[in-house]
Amino acid sequence: MSRLKKLLEIGSSPHITDGASVDNIMFNVVLALLPVTLFAVYAFGTGAALVIITAVGSCVLTEHVVSKFSGQPSPIGDWSVAITGLLYGLTLPPDLPLWMVVVGGTFGVGIGKSLFGGLGSNAFNPALVGRAFLQAAFPQAMTHWAQPFTEDRFSHIPSSILALPFAEPAYDAATSATPLARMKFEAVFAADNELMIGLTTGSVGETCGLLILLGGIYLIVRNMMNWRIPASIFLTVALMTWIFHQVDPQTYPGPLFMLFSGGLMLGAMFMATDMVASPITNAGCWLYGLLIGVLVVVIRFWGGMPEGVMYAILLANAVSPHIDNLIQPRVFGTGRKAG
Repeated sequence: MSRLKKLLEIGSSPHITDGASVDNIMFNVVLALLPVTLFAVYAFGTGAALVIITAVGSCVLTEHVVSKFSGQPSPIGDWSVAITGLLYGLTLPPDLPLWMVVVGGTFGVGIGKSLFGGLGSNAFNPALVGRAFLQAAFPQAMTHWAQPFTEDRFSHIPSSILALPFAEPAYDAATSATPLARMKFEAVFAADNELMIGLTTGSVGETCGLLILLGGIYLIVRNMMNWRIPASIFLTVALMTWIFHQVDPQTYPGPLFMLFSGGLMLGAMFMATDMVASPITNAGCWLYGLLIGVLVVVIRFWGGMPEGVMYAILLANAVSPHIDNLIQPRVFGTGRKAG
């Protein structure tokens, strides 16, 4: 008579008990990003649509190829790499050559994620790693901004989109300065309502702050995001900006301008909150958000570039493990000194 063997399975944390699996969480992130993605296509037309589709496709394909090459099962079904591709595409200019989009997506997933061990092991947000690589490799293309809501945006494909690899892209129109560039170099501030509803130029998915905010609130309500990180970032940026605005309102804009301009809203809600690259304790999340907020203000006001969200989050990602080591929860059943 055969004896039944009972196996005790021991796995690392987190131990899921409420059904919120990786697949479920990532799918809800896709839903949260869907409104801003649709608005981006509506605002910038076929150029934005092609950039987003290429970004998602290059990231998914890279993860699949790397997994097959390493002999591991392809994890593309858990939606995680689709989120990376979608966020990566939303941070790019709407008329960026597609071959550059592929290069950045391949680098972000292949180096920024797979090289560190894949899902759950990446030290930095892979979408921002890909964008940072493009910023360093192709600075001119990454600072060319197309105007939104042009009449022919759905009937015309921008010439630069289809540029051949390593060829100089030909743009159909002159570049248009972003609100942050005009603030930094011309001391001209865009209206707060234009920034909130997405009437300004910028990256594909960074213009409509209200839709991004609503998507983040959806995830917070579903308990799929630590609200302390974006709250800490927003409070820090708003407080610092308000202080400088009181001192010199002609040079420094008000808090609403800083909160809804550039990539702050998208970065704070969907990139800084990366569960792998952010701290695990609540106190650590407050400190982590504080660091990002300070870096954003410092880079925007006194750095060489008008935007600083990408670099602020990547630098905070590097500090995140040290924050976890500095702020450790007290061991249950012990005193504060023992902990």
